[in-house]
Amino acid sequence: MAYTPTIGLEVHAELKTKTKMFCSSRNDADETRPNVNVCPVCMAWPGTLPVVNREAVHHVLKVGTAVNGTLADYTEFDRKNYFYPDLPKGYQISQYEFPLVSGGELAGVALTRIHLEEDAARSQHDSDDDYSLVDFNRAGLPLMELVTEPVIHDAKTASFFAQELQRLLRALRASEANMEKGEMRVEANISVSTDKKLGTKVEVKNLNSFRVVERAIAYEIERQTALLERGDKVVQETRGWDEDKEVTFSQRLKEGSEDYRYFPDPDIPKFRLSRIAEFSIESLKKELPELPWEKRVRYLSLSLKAEDAETLVADELYGGFFDREVIGRLSDVSEIRTGANYLLTDIRGRGAAEEALAHLSHGAFASVISLLKRGELSSRGAKDLIDIIMREGGDVEAVAKVHGLIQMKDTAALKALAEAILAENPKVAADVRAGKNEAMKYLLGQGMKKSKGSANPGELEKILGSLIHIG
Repeated sequence: MAYTPTIGLEVHAELKTKTKMFCSSRNDADETRPNVNVCPVCMAWPGTLPVVNREAVHHVLKVGTAVNGTLADYTEFDRKNYFYPDLPKGYQISQYEFPLVSGGELAGVALTRIHLEEDAARSQHDSDDDYSLVDFNRAGLPLMELVTEPVIHDAKTASFFAQELQRLLRALRASEANMEKGEMRVEANISVSTDKKLGTKVEVKNLNSFRVVERAIAYEIERQTALLERGDKVVQETRGWDEDKEVTFSQRLKEGSEDYRYFPDPDIPKFRLSRIAEFSIESLKKELPELPWEKRVRYLSLSLKAEDAETLVADELYGGFFDREVIGRLSDVSEIRTGANYLLTDIRGRGAAEEALAHLSHGAFASVISLLKRGELSSRGAKDLIDIIMREGGDVEAVAKVHGLIQMKDTAALKALAEAILAENPKVAADVRAGKNEAMKYLLGQGMKKSKGSANPGELEKILGSLIHIG
């Protein structure tokens, strides 16, 4: 029997602001000391009052504008009631009926809503389960929650959506969205059915990498399908992901919205966003940078390989370098494609950091590519020159000459080199004369080795061929 999986995602992202959502305590994701970024408001002392972080609202509205969502005119904050040790108030300030953004689309996936809430504290459990500790540094951080429609039908699409959201958040400077730091957390609602009706929904929480998103969803689809095949029922519940066993496991029965007893927070005023000039759709659109999908189209229009374009979209450091030092300085499309190849294979592929890229900036990398395309550098010479410049810096052409990397074009010098190679390899020369093409490659390799990559391989091959056949 054929089963159709249906997936909806809920993604939480901690927003990049100076202070927390409802107080003036610092928002510092890199703080390692526990319970230092706290105050009476985020610790829920009696009598304290929350004040809404304007910057956090601004971030969410920019995200909503980028995905063509409908921005709220009227909005309010609600109390979501539940008890847990990392929630000092006994409720979370969130949004229920009137989110900041409704609708929209990202990566071909329809969105339900985007709203703003506060994060909970962080619980740390002793390995022997003797005790638990709570760090309140995270309590009250501004948290954006994005909910998709249940329109995803495979794990790869879900993973790509999460990646595209991370790229968008970074492009807008709204969030660093580092999943390994917990700054972006994905939850997947998964069901399978044999018809157009949705099956019983199971939520898998706290998926902390794109790989885990894909594997957890794929596993859960298989698990639910196997249950239905045996004639068993799927239980509506919340499950976690066991990284070691690569399986989901039951945590608790799934709550419904009525269990949280939402009601409007009486301490926070209602908002008419249309009365705030900086939150108008016109103003927000002017603030948008080039968005990830726009950048992807631009790179593909240069005939870059799809995987190269994807890397440049995702990697802000290398994407910025490519735009500035390759596209910004080279006009020939073939040179730009060559630049992309060397940048991603010979520089990024070796894990070069920002300091190394600094030596290749201000036209240095473009100069290497230009020398290569003019035939003054061999491919090996270009790689060696890039390596030297990254380590030491310096004027590109001067460094190339000092290290003997400029290709030998002098006919007399190339002829002398070819004669020396043939004198050292008479048997290989005879193999070439006998029609063995691999033998010529060997001679060329010897020539490039002897000249330290400076010989023009095309010219050297012509001269070698001429001397062999004359001889």
